[in-house]
Amino acid sequence: MSDTTTDCLPGMMFSAKRHVAMVDTVRQMATDTWAVRIRQPELAKQITPGQFFMVRQPTGSDPLLGRPFALYDIYHDDNEAPAGVEFGFVVVGKLTSLMSGWKAGHEVEVWGPLGNGFPVPTAKHVICVAGGIGQTPFLGVVREALGHQQYGAQARALTHKPESVTLCYGVRSKDYLAGLDDFDVPGLQLEVATDDGSYGHHGFVTALLQECLDKQKQDTQVYCCGPEPMMKAVAELCATESVPCLLSLETPMACGFGACFSCVTKVREDDGSWDYRRTCVEGPVFDAERLVL
Repeated sequence: MSDTTTDCLPGMMFSAKRHVAMVDTVRQMATDTWAVRIRQPELAKQITPGQFFMVRQPTGSDPLLGRPFALYDIYHDDNEAPAGVEFGFVVVGKLTSLMSGWKAGHEVEVWGPLGNGFPVPTAKHVICVAGGIGQTPFLGVVREALGHQQYGAQARALTHKPESVTLCYGVRSKDYLAGLDDFDVPGLQLEVATDDGSYGHHGFVTALLQECLDKQKQDTQVYCCGPEPMMKAVAELCATESVPCLLSLETPMACGFGACFSCVTKVREDDGSWDYRRTCVEGPVFDAERLVL
């Protein structure tokens, strides 16, 4: 069956559409961690690092709702044209359990691209901080920042190539390190921490961030994604060091395009008060200093 696309769904932003697509490949990345490639050229041409899409099975009602997944990367066909998107996930529930057993040719429904994504870096030094499955948005970020890949319908302007790009990646054990080979990107400095000391630094990923900032914090940007306690610690560290920080929230979602208000998060207003913002529409990427964590 060929790819088909419906009209934009009500409330969706920008070029978001509902796509019927096919699974290309499914591969295991680490313990309980998998990656799926979905063939959908139109989505691959539109999406940018940090954006996400909702995935569901087009038939049946268990599970009824789709699930949000961040772009890991796009992939290309034999003619080097964007062919589809890849995303990573940890098996935690009904849909992800089913997804780990998907085969090539399995039909899926995909809604996207959704959310605001990460801006193109403008600083001389870029540090991405990831915990758990939070590394998935950063393959596209680092490849774009280092000039290896362009994303979006109109290639985003990279005003200058950063002098350094670092990924600080933390997990509980080496068995959960997912995609290390994928992050063998020319120009990328990869730093790894494990809670149990089985690989890399023994301790939390925030210790690696502190080491990076001790070496260079002038003209530095920090991008972060992972469990909320880790992101809160990263945000507090960046605030102490006066380093700008952007957080990509992993908030559970039901619709993905702003209709259900199930993914709201507290955001500080200019007057010091706070209000709710929808993670799927106004996010998932927010300035850390604006979030009430």
